[in-house]
Amino acid sequence: MFEWHDDFSVDIGSIDAQHKTLFGIGNELYSAMLAGHSQLAMTRILDRLVQYTKMHFAHEERLMQKHGYPGFKGHKAEHDALSAKVLKFQSDFQEGHVNLSVQLLQFLRGWLETHIKGSDQRYSPYLKNKAVA
Repeated sequence: MFEWHDDFSVDIGSIDAQHKTLFGIGNELYSAMLAGHSQLAMTRILDRLVQYTKMHFAHEERLMQKHGYPGFKGHKAEHDALSAKVLKFQSDFQEGHVNLSVQLLQFLRGWLETHIKGSDQRYSPYLKNKAVA
């Protein structure tokens, strides 16, 4: 369900590696759901996905700030909005208000794909021009 393709690449090694890890954690969550793992097991994977996403966003934001990316404010606002949505889902899931479903996983996958192919592709040329590798 979460499949990495080269067209997701932003040609910045650290960011591509983190994106691949996010896809991998998404696949773990999907596999756990299909296998009928306990809510506790899925909660742990979801928590790891949320924590890794926070770390990834912070890394991207540091690079953008360090190199004066002019679209930083808009990109950070998108990160903040996406983080709020995922944190709300995480909270609802932990409280038993929502179940992990294929629809939710499709949302997460779509969010990753749209963000990487959209917003991240926009900063890529700027950071590559600054010799960020």
